[in-house]
Amino acid sequence: MSPTSLSDLKRKDLFQTKGYINAEWVSAKSGKTFDVLDPATLKHLATVPEMGAADTALAVEAAHEAFKEYKKTTARQRARMLRKWNDLVLENIDDLALILTLENGKTLTEAKGEVTYAASFLEWFAGEAERTHGEVVPVANPNQRILTFKQPVGVAACLAPWNFPIAMITRKAGAALGAGCTTVWKPAGETPLSCLAQAVLAEEAGFPKGAINIVTTLDLVSEVGKELCTNKLVKKVSFTGSTRVGKILAEQCAGSVKKLTMELGGNSPLIVFDDAKIDTAVEACILAKLRNSGQTCVTANRILVQSKIYEEFADALTKKIKELKVGKGTEEGVFIGPLTHERAVDKAMTHINDAKKHGGQVILGGAPLEKMGGYFLQPTIIKNMNSQMLTTREEIFAPVVGLYKFETEEEAIDMANDCDVGLGAFIMTESIPRSWRVTEALEVGMVGVNLGLLSACESPFGGVKESGYGREGGRQGIQEYMAVKSMLINVAN
Repeated sequence: MSPTSLSDLKRKDLFQTKGYINAEWVSAKSGKTFDVLDPATLKHLATVPEMGAADTALAVEAAHEAFKEYKKTTARQRARMLRKWNDLVLENIDDLALILTLENGKTLTEAKGEVTYAASFLEWFAGEAERTHGEVVPVANPNQRILTFKQPVGVAACLAPWNFPIAMITRKAGAALGAGCTTVWKPAGETPLSCLAQAVLAEEAGFPKGAINIVTTLDLVSEVGKELCTNKLVKKVSFTGSTRVGKILAEQCAGSVKKLTMELGGNSPLIVFDDAKIDTAVEACILAKLRNSGQTCVTANRILVQSKIYEEFADALTKKIKELKVGKGTEEGVFIGPLTHERAVDKAMTHINDAKKHGGQVILGGAPLEKMGGYFLQPTIIKNMNSQMLTTREEIFAPVVGLYKFETEEEAIDMANDCDVGLGAFIMTESIPRSWRVTEALEVGMVGVNLGLLSACESPFGGVKESGYGREGGRQGIQEYMAVKSMLINVAN
């Protein structure tokens, strides 16, 4: 029988309800708190501290003091701690997945997949930590020698989203700690419990006092964000979230010229050409669109289908989605869980109603599932989408599939690129030349060909245009937390 509540945890100490500063579990200085709810049942899960600027400043100070010694650790020492953390995450996968499902809503199957994915970043950056070496530079002056080496930048602020609260922390903190930085984590207010559980395991893995600090907040998130961005002891900010908030944080960081990684909003097209295998395209579309109930930054937001196969694809997709079970993430066989908060349901309905207003035809779903008690929405498919619709310009972040029609390859590329953001894209085609042509023409940071996933620990993740800058994951990810220093030596007699 599958676990269904926090009382089913095997390790009770993974359920923490306080902030974490300087290796101590602490309340907010103000004494304020906020509640964490299960989005599938709207039942109370936990009460955690509503921490503000003063708490954040303490966390930064703790990280700054710890950095003085942590930066002296060897890459091998840091790699061993990351590997130990990785092992502990995988040993406790069932408990971590349960916590994640209860606070986020995704299915236990998906949650276990995220925990495995999260652990992969710890293992990956354990290896990368020992490859952060410099180089000897050929010189023009024979009386000189030039070499470079890399050093950690200092305190790193890791601001994680609610849709992948475990994986996004390890992708950021794994790189930062591997580079030799100390960290302050700010999890999303909807999903702080996953993050707090990770701190328990990281401490057990051997990370020293002050290397990891966690500030929990919901209503004071802007206050906490501003402190992290303006505090001069913070040398690096990594943020995953909306473009709107990312722009605010970038402005706040400008005063101290901090190093930034910004993984912001997307509007990913999934392009189905008429030479694609329909079954492969449908499978990829379901994964790219409905994973985590459509709440991923690279979710396929616009499905562009070539006219010759438009109706065939729509019918096949509708048939497949009708078979998917909607329900609580802890129930057997569920594929689509609830949305994580009420605002998401309201936003999805705004998109659906706007599409109908502009000529869209709803052929499946189209309404909330209010009788289920949580933030549930019917899986929805809308045909006859066009450029006037709201979905064309912004993310839905819900299990709502909008089908657009195109005639030529050039038209598909123009439609795909006609937006201000450029995070990811998907191409469905059996033509190798076309896959290369279209990939090179798309204004995005990542392209998936005949698949519905765009992320792996060894692959750099990030976008172009207003989807941000910098990369997470891959060998590039750890470099974002390091500075290059040059050494010039006079060797003349």
